[in-house]
Amino acid sequence: MAKIDPVEQYQWKPGQSGNPRGRPRKIFSRFKNAGYKLSEVNDTIQYLVQLSEAEIKDILKRQDITVLEKTVCKAILKSLKNGSLYSIETLLSRVYGKPKETVDATLSGKVKVTLNLNPTQQQK
Repeated sequence: MAKIDPVEQYQWKPGQSGNPRGRPRKIFSRFKNAGYKLSEVNDTIQYLVQLSEAEIKDILKRQDITVLEKTVCKAILKSLKNGSLYSIETLLSRVYGKPKETVDATLSGKVKVTLNLNPTQQQK
């Protein structure tokens, strides 16, 4: 009886994909396919992030809300529940863009400078 190496049984076969459905689509791509315009997405996010938790919960109870409104409301409530700003930050950067980031860099090393002060000598 041949012994099968456990690692080999989980390796991808030639031509087989390890992620057959591909990368999950970004949220705006899904909304765009559902017929939303970028301005509609941004306006909805701007409006919903200014509401109180109770107002957001009331919106979620309604039957006539759009998928966009429901998705954004759930993301906001998830952030509140987890005590995390991740979803809020993602929503706000979607609308307003990310703030400028500055980077301080310190370089060290030696620089060799050669000066040719003889004007009669031509460089090739």
